[in-house]
Amino acid sequence: MNGNNRSSIKPGLTVDIVLKKDQASGTLTRGVVKDLLTNSATHPHGIKVRLQDGQVGRVKQIVE
Repeated sequence: MNGNNRSSIKPGLTVDIVLKKDQASGTLTRGVVKDLLTNSATHPHGIKVRLQDGQVGRVKQIVE
């Protein structure tokens, strides 16, 4: 599942995000969602989240 819909992302989910510094290379970082930072229902580049380790990025994939 992709991370463009806020309704499909909940705290505690494992996700792959792209960090701001990795946007050019597309390198993904895996972690567990702590907070949702995007307020709108959808976002074309992915919902912005904060992981439990404090890193912030946009969700590219939800890990099943």
